[in-house]
Amino acid sequence: MELHHSSSTVRQLAQLIRARLLRVIEEVRTKRVTVLITRKGRPVAKLVPADESAGDVFGCLAQTLEIGEDIESPVVSSVAWKRRR
Repeated sequence: MELHHSSSTVRQLAQLIRARLLRVIEEVRTKRVTVLITRKGRPVAKLVPADESAGDVFGCLAQTLEIGEDIESPVVSSVAWKRRR
């Protein structure tokens, strides 16, 4: 992209774009709306609110599972296993 403007014009344009983008981002965050970004009328990206309730994937099941006494024995007998096949 070539800009044929003075550096002060480009700086002002960048400040304007940044200010508008920050307003759009704030609206997406507060109103929980999705913004479709297009180029020449074609969708190229989507700005969606971050899922605030999403936590870390690692450790998300901590303290929710219980390990029984015997974790090495088969769940079903070999006879029952063969019957199911």
